[in-house]
Amino acid sequence: MFVQKSSARNTVCKTKGRKMNNLFGMFIHWGIYSVAGLHEQAFAKYDFDRKQYEGMKDVFDPVKYDPEQWVLLAKNAGMKYICFTTKHHDGFSMWDTKYTDYNIMNTPYGKDVLKMLADACQKHGMKLSLYYSNPDWHHVNAYNSKSSHQWKVVDKASADFKKYREYVINQVTELLTNYGKIYTFFWDIMPQIEDRSINELVRKLQPGILINNRGYDEGDFSTPERGEGDRLEFRHFEKMTEACNAVGFNSWGYRKNEDYHSVRNLTYSVMKIMALGGSYLLNVGPRPDGTIGDREKRIIERVGKWYLSTEGCLENAEADDFDYGLKEHACIINKKNGKTYFHFTQGLSYDAVYIERFPSIPKKVRLLNTKEELPFEMRVIPSYYDRDSGICTGEYLTISNIPVDDLENEPITIEVEW
Repeated sequence: MFVQKSSARNTVCKTKGRKMNNLFGMFIHWGIYSVAGLHEQAFAKYDFDRKQYEGMKDVFDPVKYDPEQWVLLAKNAGMKYICFTTKHHDGFSMWDTKYTDYNIMNTPYGKDVLKMLADACQKHGMKLSLYYSNPDWHHVNAYNSKSSHQWKVVDKASADFKKYREYVINQVTELLTNYGKIYTFFWDIMPQIEDRSINELVRKLQPGILINNRGYDEGDFSTPERGEGDRLEFRHFEKMTEACNAVGFNSWGYRKNEDYHSVRNLTYSVMKIMALGGSYLLNVGPRPDGTIGDREKRIIERVGKWYLSTEGCLENAEADDFDYGLKEHACIINKKNGKTYFHFTQGLSYDAVYIERFPSIPKKVRLLNTKEELPFEMRVIPSYYDRDSGICTGEYLTISNIPVDDLENEPITIEVEW
């Protein structure tokens, strides 16, 4: 029996007066690495010659880029925010920055793609978050011996943290000044150097912003990725948490011959993290022409169809501490607006749910996946009996006729109104 139990804790977690509503969002990894179609770290992983790799900016021309289509894809899937990679490890800046020529303005496209995305997000009520890599394989002073992902640095001998820190501060100031309200800031790859003044600057420039734990101090929220959060116990997060995964198995950026996660795997992952009070970013890697591929779109749409069926019950719910004595199935239980939600993160192995203890007889039971009402009654279950006497142990609240075979590829949520 796997039943979530927790001390009463509202999943709108708070840290230092700030809070993160647990929401579903889209992660977008896009840069000149999309031209190679191999991986967002292709420069290092495929050992490109520097001149060859950095020369890809001269052919990066995303003429089909339409950020409104990205935003609507996310919005129609129930996503509430987009996190965009402004600079990945290769050091290429995807906005109009005055601190390096290695940026989107010096490509054949020559437009500020981040500004266009920010405008589209504002138009459609989508929150915007920004990703920024600490490693930088283009900046001459960026080498950091205390950190990882330093494979393609320009010159280890030219390392100068003070100069690189000034560069980072200047770029972050641009990002947090010129693109409207920013929801969260996602540093990547811990520098293993503490400098609390940098996140203090982030908060000064964007009051109320939330910062992850991969920067120059512990930040506000943790960031398990690639299924790390799925292996956690069924216990509500004590700290603000944002898990992330990509639709692609091998790469976050565009990969021509990618292998993809099943929709089943992704929906189960989203349900578990969000039912435990976390946010979830699901990533796509746009093509070099600025479009999101058809396979990626279909995955987002199918995950979104399931997500919308939950009717928002995964967002900002509370842990339900009542000991229901639920039998057999892996389940996370929470409550919202006077209703209890049983989230079966691995589906159901048979078409009924048996509940040993309950606060009252339900008024109504619904299967959120299909919106149909489910029958329920008190039953004696012969599978549960006293081993000494052979007598059944009592009546169980039984919810039955669940169409499990029709829902074999998605997690199941049952709503109970008491």
